[in-house]
Amino acid sequence: MSAVAVDAPSKQDLVERAEALKPLLSRNAAEAEETRRIPDETIAAVKEAGLFKLMTPRRFGGYEVPFDTKLAVSAKLAEACGSTAWVVTLTNVCGWMVGLSCDQAQQDIWGANPDARVCGVLAPTSQTRREGAGLRVTGRWGYASGSLHSDWAVLGVPVVDEAGEPVDQGLALIPMSDLAIEDTWFVAGMKGTGSNTLVAQDVFVPDHRIVSVPAAINNQYPTEHTGEAVYRSSFIPALALVLAGPQVGMARAAVDLVIEKAPKRQIAYTIFTRQTDSPAFQLQVSDAAMLADTALLHVERAARDIDETAARGEVMDYVARARVRADTGWAIRKAREAIDTAISANGASSFADVSPLQRLWRDANTAGRHAVVLPSVNQEVYGKALLGIAYEDNITPLI
Repeated sequence: MSAVAVDAPSKQDLVERAEALKPLLSRNAAEAEETRRIPDETIAAVKEAGLFKLMTPRRFGGYEVPFDTKLAVSAKLAEACGSTAWVVTLTNVCGWMVGLSCDQAQQDIWGANPDARVCGVLAPTSQTRREGAGLRVTGRWGYASGSLHSDWAVLGVPVVDEAGEPVDQGLALIPMSDLAIEDTWFVAGMKGTGSNTLVAQDVFVPDHRIVSVPAAINNQYPTEHTGEAVYRSSFIPALALVLAGPQVGMARAAVDLVIEKAPKRQIAYTIFTRQTDSPAFQLQVSDAAMLADTALLHVERAARDIDETAARGEVMDYVARARVRADTGWAIRKAREAIDTAISANGASSFADVSPLQRLWRDANTAGRHAVVLPSVNQEVYGKALLGIAYEDNITPLI
């Protein structure tokens, strides 16, 4: 049974809710790193603020916000804790993928529990066999961010026929109660995301809980609720772009931290008793701020393209989709450059264990290497699209 539909809060209201959480997230960030999971106190606060249901349909009591709003919220959370922002980002976008599914699948997930959270891994690192109106799935999926706090997972699977021949690639919705979590997330950055490995052993998944990936790439979704604009959004552009939200927030946080410290810090082995008096420091701060702004502007343009196209009920053309991937990679590159520049301006003390700057640097450089957002790959994709040779020499179907 669906929850009572609610009116979605405004973008400003949701960003303000995220802002109000920042002191708690900052206080718990070190614990998240040490324990390699988001503290329960943080999860409860994010849930209370409604920020886990940004992309849950209003039919189930969610907010069903456009991507522009979702990105703004994740960026604001990342100003305090990159790991928390990443988990909130991935949980919400996996919820969005559930919203693309047929109504029966959505009822399976949210009918009994409108607050159900979903994690996911798209790579089809599994084996399947056909059993009646469904698949038996066995596999392992790495880097399942948010899996420690989720009720369901959406996982890549090969879709096979009765003879065992592959006929499609799918995303299967599987309850976490049918999966094991293998503790494998030992990394330099984004330690708190708990992006461990999910394991399935001969789990049955009915066909109605499997979405075709090739069809989704072409904006063909099973949902019967075609009037809900956000669930018409272009598949790969949306999945890629959301990963840039936390990067923008971390870049902004690094610049703000350096500016805050500058009047109280000297530049060692120089005449400057305050960093603010140094023209070289001033130029570095300006560069860092502009780089962070550049990242934000590319993210906002891409989100606007996704949201406005979906609102019109249209499908993004190939070049537009490729540009969103390029925008995503470019934004993440500029966010990392902003953090590097800010840290260089601040000095070697940025890497003290007690400094949040070193965590921002590690988190941004870890998350910024996600395979879908690599700037060099995304620029090649866009360049081929602009030159009209993408179909002759396509390096990825994920566009």
